[in-house]
Amino acid sequence: MMELHELPGADIILPGLEDLRIGKSNSIGSFLISIASIRLRQAGLNIPEERLHKEPELTLYRYLQQDRSDAYAYYNALLNTLNSFCLALEMKAKT
Repeated sequence: MMELHELPGADIILPGLEDLRIGKSNSIGSFLISIASIRLRQAGLNIPEERLHKEPELTLYRYLQQDRSDAYAYYNALLNTLNSFCLALEMKAKT
C-alpha cells in the first residue's frame, strides 16, 4: 500500500481529494486534483470524476487572485507542488 501522506505536496493534494469526495469542490487542493486528474487516476488514485472542475487552471487562478497579491507566483508554486506529487506517486506506483 502506498503511503500517500509521505509524498511531496501531500499536505495540499490529499485534503483536496477528500474535499472532492465530500462534495467540497472550492478548495485549492480540489482545483489541483482537477488539473491533474488523468495523471493521478493513471497512477492509481480513485478520483471522483463527476465533481471535477471544467476549467480548473482558470478557476484556481481566479480563486487565488481574490486574496493574494502574489497570485501568479503562488499559482506557479502550486503547480510545481502538484507536479512533484504526481511524479512521486508515479514512481511509487511503478515499484
